[in-house]
Amino acid sequence: MAIKLVQPAPHVIRPVPRISKIITSHKSFLPIHPWIKNPRFDDGFMPIHITKVAEQSSGLVGDNKEIEQTEKYSSTVSQIKEHLYQAVQGINRGIFGVPSAKKSEIRGLVEILESHNPTPDPTLNLDKVDGCWKLLYSTITILGSKRTKLGLRDFISLGDFFQNIDVSKAKAINVIKFNVRGLSFLNGQLTIEASFKPYSKSRVDIRYDNSTITPNQLMKMFQKNYDLLLDIFNPEGWLEITYVDDNFRIGRDDKGNIFILERSQRN
Repeated sequence: MAIKLVQPAPHVIRPVPRISKIITSHKSFLPIHPWIKNPRFDDGFMPIHITKVAEQSSGLVGDNKEIEQTEKYSSTVSQIKEHLYQAVQGINRGIFGVPSAKKSEIRGLVEILESHNPTPDPTLNLDKVDGCWKLLYSTITILGSKRTKLGLRDFISLGDFFQNIDVSKAKAINVIKFNVRGLSFLNGQLTIEASFKPYSKSRVDIRYDNSTITPNQLMKMFQKNYDLLLDIFNPEGWLEITYVDDNFRIGRDDKGNIFILERSQRN
């Protein structure tokens, strides 16, 4: 009897798909916040997780791990900043108040970004804060009778807020712009000059020096309530620099206020 030999079918290995990067990204805030709450951050949120899988190993595990950590950090910080920019849109820097939910959302994102601070000893690296900064958001508010007394409801509106820091002179100049409806010749600014000196590796003490309002016609409009205006914007006290990189800065003062600023080329 003839015996027929049957060759076994070759074992087929399915190709493994190549994954270069897996990034969980959230384009907007939903009723359920996309950042997971965690008690470590009080009212804040835990950052999203970012995982990178190398396409091809060079055999240098240490190098790959360092690249992975760098890319993970960069992507996370960029996303937090993007969400912060979105969160502060349309609220006039928070100066006239914001809903508590929005305030908590911003505070949560600030706390996450602070946990990624690339400059833990900012007063030892003051070149990082030198130059002009534009205010994006602060928890300083002008509400109720204060807003009415200052004429900031309909007649006078607030423009941009700038801060010019000269590290070589240990000086900070805050500039608050004002626009007067229908009377452009009255448009002007409040300028507050202050001195600062390092107190710790992250904190500076600030001393008020002087202030002016220009033009004179605008000064006359605020003269009756000038002390009230200075009480709101006077920077004297201390400031903790809780985050600073090449173009973004966060600070907290002795009055419990939070400030978010971005680097600017104009003032």
